[in-house]
Order: sequence, then structure tokens, then C-alpha cells
Amino acid sequence: MSTETPPDTEVGQWHRLDRRMLLIRPVLDVVKSLPVLIGTVILGRGNGWEWFGLGVTALTVFVGVSHVLTSRYRVADGQVEWTTGLLLRKHRAIPLDRIRTVDVTSEPKHRLFSLSAVRIGTGRHSVAQGSGNDQLVLDAVSQTEAHRLRTVLLHRKEISPETEAAPQEQVVAEVDRKWVRYAPFTLSGLAVVGAVFAAVWHFAHQLNIAPENVGPLRDLLDDLANTALWLIVVVAAVGLLVVVSLLSVGGYVLSFWNFKLTRESEGTLHVRRGLITTRSVSIEEERLRGVEVKEPLPLRIAGGARLTAIAGGLREGKGGDKGGGLLLPPAPVGRVHEVAAEVLRENFDPATVPLNRHPRRALTRRLTRAIGGVLLLAAALFGLAWIDFLPSWMWQVALGLVPFAALVGWDRYRNLGHAIVGRYLVSRSGSLARATVAIRREGVTGIVVSRSFFQRRAGLITVTAPIAAGRGGYQVVDVGESAGLAMAERAAPGLLTPFLRRDAQR
Repeated sequence: MSTETPPDTEVGQWHRLDRRMLLIRPVLDVVKSLPVLIGTVILGRGNGWEWFGLGVTALTVFVGVSHVLTSRYRVADGQVEWTTGLLLRKHRAIPLDRIRTVDVTSEPKHRLFSLSAVRIGTGRHSVAQGSGNDQLVLDAVSQTEAHRLRTVLLHRKEISPETEAAPQEQVVAEVDRKWVRYAPFTLSGLAVVGAVFAAVWHFAHQLNIAPENVGPLRDLLDDLANTALWLIVVVAAVGLLVVVSLLSVGGYVLSFWNFKLTRESEGTLHVRRGLITTRSVSIEEERLRGVEVKEPLPLRIAGGARLTAIAGGLREGKGGDKGGGLLLPPAPVGRVHEVAAEVLRENFDPATVPLNRHPRRALTRRLTRAIGGVLLLAAALFGLAWIDFLPSWMWQVALGLVPFAALVGWDRYRNLGHAIVGRYLVSRSGSLARATVAIRREGVTGIVVSRSFFQRRAGLITVTAPIAAGRGGYQVVDVGESAGLAMAERAAPGLLTPFLRRDAQR
């Protein structure tokens, strides 16, 4: 397609990927092939293996270039079609009524030439695709074309270059720079530190490098040997806290800079975010089934929370797929509740309504499980210390966690609750990762009532509400049997009636 003017919008017209990608793709392919190229050149010097590395690199570049040159797509006959390949042709077609998401992402390689990658997803899983997500990726289109595709595929509305008007938008929420103070309480930097430490440890192990044999590390270990243990622990904890906080703040800025949640006139929630890599996600309101307020313990202590959408077709994967339903990043919990109410178009926030408490027997179960787990750990550590495999202080420390475990068990019970509020089934559970879920009752596809052996003895049940969105089903755990069945009957009227009548006849 032309790089100067918008593509022709004639219905059924085949379009190519933007040719500016030819300036990017070969460089990326060469970078990916560097390990093979360097390895064969260094290790194969004089025996001809360097030509193998050059050949592999050339083949990789050729495949990438041919992909850009041969890829074509069009929207016609109620479907989006894509074809590519020089020697081995591939063709895919996705009906428009199966399309659930159109994500627009601009990584640095795209932003260099004002390009975007468009991911067209159906929300279904496909084993044949390998990645687990049945999606079509157009990895090099102009930003104008990306906007056109999003409008055509989601709203079934064609726009022309002459009238290229963006849909009317109402701003629902924007990121406040002050919210970055919640970043350290997300502990996202802890995962980065752990990953870096694991990578360095594995690399050192592969090279048979022991820390005590490295000069600076050997001197540091010698100094630590003459330092009080409590001082080492305090300094290490403070240092780790500072590093984790800095990494968390950096990750927050990179991920949520310029975050904006808007509502378009066509009935679509549109999320834009990102500093270096920008991402644009659209959520059709007719597929919105509810919201979830997530409050991990550190974030809850700081008075923060995050908001996610429960909607059909949103991907619940990892990496680039994770966070597709994010409606608000870590922010003040009050603001999260306001946005939740506005997203649901309600004059109240279902996440803040009073909940029905669960029986005291549920408290006993939580205390037993929390304290029992710590006692089992302490017993295992004691056994290993008894055979001189571990030092004794480890089981003593584990035993000292019993009061903390009891507090967590009590907090888990305190957070348990459920309610039927208007069109919504609301449930809350968790302590270290508390979550409040509000799902629309009309979206519930069934009711599953289950109970374990111990639940039967305590007169408790777990009610699961399956729904074609989010995690696929949401539980109300350890609720009283009569209260749980009454709640299930209200959430999905008529589904349990035949079974309740049969039990009554028995």
C-alpha cells in the first residue's frame, strides 16, 4: 500500500502490509540470528561452518521479507481474510460475527515509522495455532489503517479517507501522575529481581562460577562474615525494598503512561496506555458481563486497587495477552469504585454494597487451613533439622508465623461475602489477594453446587456461576447450604427448581 495516502477503502479490496516494514523486518531478523551467526563464525572458523551461519541468517531475512511482500488482507463477504506465503501459501478467514477484540499495539519498531500491529481475536482457543489464542495478526499497517480496521471490524462501519472522523468519545478515566505512589505496593519489581537473580545464578552455574571465587564477591562475603546477622538482614531487606520500588515505579510508568479509558458513541469502551510500547484495546459494552476489583494485600494497605473488565472475548493469557481487560491501573480505591459504577452504567457501585456474611463455620475452616499449613511446614523443617540437614532456626521461624497465619485466616473470613444487587451477583473473597466480583445475572449460563467432605460436615457449600467471560466461572465459597441455594435460585431463577423439588419429595 502507499505510504503517503490512506489505503483504498473499497469493500472487498485487498490490502498489503505497509512497505515501510521492509526497513525494519530485516534488521530484526538479523538480530534474532546473531547467536547462530556469532557461534558459527567463532567456533567454525577455518572449517566452513561460518557459511552455515550466514546461510541461516540469509534464509531468516528472506522469509521475513517474503512475509511482508506476500501478505494481503481484506474485509469482504462478512469476514476478514488474510493470505501470505511465497512457496507455501496460507489463507485464513474469520467471520466478522466471531471477532471479539481488535487490539492495536505500537512497539518502538512500529512507532519509528508511525506503524501499528493489529491483533484480531475471536476469544477462542485454538490448539492448531500453538499460541493458544485464535487470533490474526497484521504486524505492519499505518496508524490510519489500524484505526479504520478497528472501526470496521468492531462497529461494522466503514470510513473513507475523506470523512475520516474519529468516533465521539466520552472520557471515563485518565491516569493521574500521583498514582505512581501505588507502584511499589504492586510488587511487580519483585518478579523482575527474581527473574534477574535466577538468570544470573543459572548462567554462573553453567560456567561453573562460584561466588566465593569471584574477587569482589569474595571480599564482600569476607566482610559479611564479620558483621552481625541482624544487620545483614536489615541492610539486605532495605536494599531489596529500594530496588523493588524503583523497578515497580519504572514498570508502572512504562505500562500506564498516558492511560485513558473512554466510551465511544458506538457503545465501546476504549483503553489506551503505554509509554514506549503503546496499546489500544476496545471492549464492546454488549459483551461486558461485569467488573472485578482486585486488591492485593500491599495495595489494599496503601488504599489502592485495580479494576478489570469481565467481558466475552478478552484474552486471559500472559505476557502481551495479559491485562487486556484492564479498566484502571493501581489507583485510589475510591476512584476505582467510581469508575466501576460508570462503566456498568449504574448509579451505585456493586463492589461497595453490603454483603451477606458467611457462617462462623467458614471461619473455623479458614483458621484450620491457615494455621495447619504453617504447623505442617514447621514440622517438616523440624524433621530436617533433627537429621542435621537444616539449621534449627528455620523451624523456629516457621513456628513464629502461626500468629500471622491466624490473622490471615481471620481476614479471609472477614472478607467473605455475597449479595444479589439488582442485575448483579456480587461476591468477595481472599486476603492476600482480595477480589470483589460483580457479574450480571443474565450472563450466568448455569449453576454448579459442590461441597467437599469437610464442607459436608460443616454444612457449607460452594456455588459456582459459570459465565462466558473472564475466568469462565466465579465462586461463592463456604456459604451456608440454605443461604447458598437461595442465592443460586435468585441469581439464575428456575435452574435449581427441579432439583430442589426432587429433594423435597425425597
